[in-house]
Amino acid sequence: MTVSREWGRVREGSPWTGLWAVVAKEMADYLTGVRMRILEAIIVLTAFGTVFAAAENLRNTVGQDRFLFLRLFTVNVDPLPAFVGFLAFLVPLIAIALTFDSVNGEFNRRTLSRILAQPIYRDALLFGKFLAGLFTLALVLTTIWLLIFGLGLVRLGLPPSTEEVVRSLWFLLATVFYGGIWMALALLFSVRFRSPATAALASIAVWLFFAVFWSMIANVLAQLLFPLRYGLVQEVLAQSRASLFFSRISPITLYTEITLALLRPTVRAFGLILPTQLEGMILGSPLPLGQSLLLIWPQLTGLIAATVLLFALSYVWFQRQEIRA
Repeated sequence: MTVSREWGRVREGSPWTGLWAVVAKEMADYLTGVRMRILEAIIVLTAFGTVFAAAENLRNTVGQDRFLFLRLFTVNVDPLPAFVGFLAFLVPLIAIALTFDSVNGEFNRRTLSRILAQPIYRDALLFGKFLAGLFTLALVLTTIWLLIFGLGLVRLGLPPSTEEVVRSLWFLLATVFYGGIWMALALLFSVRFRSPATAALASIAVWLFFAVFWSMIANVLAQLLFPLRYGLVQEVLAQSRASLFFSRISPITLYTEITLALLRPTVRAFGLILPTQLEGMILGSPLPLGQSLLLIWPQLTGLIAATVLLFALSYVWFQRQEIRA
């Protein structure tokens, strides 16, 4: 009876009946839980410290830089790294912390069978839990985005241009999908393993593998498959392209390339640079927003596709599980 009152009354109908009831309940748990408050405090302090230091460093260049607000995200002031570096590190941890016990926690509390006894289908339950985590992450990141722009307005004393706002909004969207990959991965392990500790450790292990080891493995694979036998230009090109291809399997590499193209408009290519592209970079001429979006479109599509694939695997495993009262 308690679980019935907690989830509210929903009407029978399509397999997605009860979806928004699940989203509302899960978001309320996320936003009022101690875990989320700790994560919010960490990321707010990080954003305030890095951006405040960057703004102080950029005050002397006001009027000389066309994309001054974008540099708030990318300028690092010793000993603090750039804010995008903190995001690449913190967003996966936040996503994993939100989702690693979303399904197996219901199993261990013996509430999953009671929830599904209501007119709430498995499809709506799993998709609602994923959407609730994604919406919560988007809400936190949007708050940080507004905090950065507000701090920039106060410290720099000038408003951002329209292109800076649009580029930063695309960056915000890419960051949400970047977190969505790790959220879908943690959800997959939450469905696969009944122990929340095992799901959390497996998710963190995958993140550490891509964050620390994958770049080295990609270089070794490229050297093994395309060795430099005679030192020809063609061999160097083939090895470099192979290394870039293997490194792009990592979502961290895809996210890094997206942030570079969006927050540094002078970036014209990744990997090997052609002489015409090098000339444009030396002259400092920025790419239009449309060209930057075309440059990162494969990477952004890769982030979305990986998120959908991992969630699809979670969905298949969850549908095949036997749930008893």
